[in-house]
Amino acid sequence: MYGLGKKDKGAFEFDLEKELKSDPNKMKELLKKVEGRVQEIKTALRQGSGSEEFDKLGVVLHGYTALQRVLTKLANKK
Repeated sequence: MYGLGKKDKGAFEFDLEKELKSDPNKMKELLKKVEGRVQEIKTALRQGSGSEEFDKLGVVLHGYTALQRVLTKLANKK
């Protein structure tokens, strides 16, 4: 009664997560590409640039590091 008969659904997976689980080589390639971009952004930030560009690069760096964390969690999950 009132939801007691509902079946337990499995964990939600994003499309990217499903795609990367099916092709581990693609995950490694993407992780390597992200690591390279993170290093490029870090060197650009170290060299110094305008205040506006510095802020934009910081935001992009945070995005790449978040993606990197997600990819490493997926890689370690297997």
